[in-house]
Amino acid sequence: MTAHYVSRHGEVAKPRETLYMAFTDLRNFQRFVPPQYQADIVADFDSLRICVQGFAVAVRVDVRQPYELIGLGSAESPVEFAARLHFDAAPLPGKTDFWIELDVNLNFMMKTMFGNKIQQGLDKLVAELVRVSEGGAPDFPAENL
Repeated sequence: MTAHYVSRHGEVAKPRETLYMAFTDLRNFQRFVPPQYQADIVADFDSLRICVQGFAVAVRVDVRQPYELIGLGSAESPVEFAARLHFDAAPLPGKTDFWIELDVNLNFMMKTMFGNKIQQGLDKLVAELVRVSEGGAPDFPAENL
């Protein structure tokens, strides 16, 4: 059963062209991986694979619509998923209305156990991106990865 999640919208303090370009190359995400997992990550322009606690997760870029949308799909994962990153024009110049849609193939038990955590994680990701874009330091605890 596919579960559909939509994150909160957040106004990121970057022009959408700049934000889009940062997300379009998956090699950019290597620097956000904690040092203890750096040896377990492989990335190129179109794909990223990381192994954490024995579980491999790989994503690939399926869709690029310049400055509007990036579609990601699972390439190797215990759970099949597809994500869409939206880069919409914000009312204020120089900002981006950013939000995420996620479709995850979960059975009933997994949806019951993890559904709220997935929604909270998406919302936190958008909130952190907004906060960092406004000059805050990233606040992702490495011990939870």
